Amino acid sequence: MWDDFAEYILSEAESKNVKIAEIAVGKFDRIADYLASKDNIDLIKTDIAPKDETVIKDDITNPNMDLYKDINIIYSIRPPSELQPYLVKLAVEIDSQLIIKPLTNEDLNTGRVKMKLKNFKRASFYTLR
Repeated sequence: MWDDFAEYILSEAESKNVKIAEIAVGKFDRIADYLASKDNIDLIKTDIAPKDETVIKDDITNPNMDLYKDINIIYSIRPPSELQPYLVKLAVEIDSQLIIKPLTNEDLNTGRVKMKLKNFKRASFYTLR
């Protein structure tokens, strides 16, 4: 399923140069490592409590907008429901595509913004844009 999720994000990037941000990274690097290995992807990872020097400290509830300048795709894997409205707000503000992979059977907390459920091979997630 994780390979399918990564493949979908890569398919959205097509073959052009794309800036991607993973927000609320936590300790799961599989998708970020895969995407960062591609020549056309410029990837940043952010979290309020970075696990190492590859993750930039940022609070999505009060984001450093300079970090997200020119980001084309934002994704987040299992973000807590209280952070989901902030992900939507950031994506709308910077005009970026947003992909959220929630916990299985978790309802999204995106307020009035409706995200579209997407099934791609064995991966299920929500998209905005």
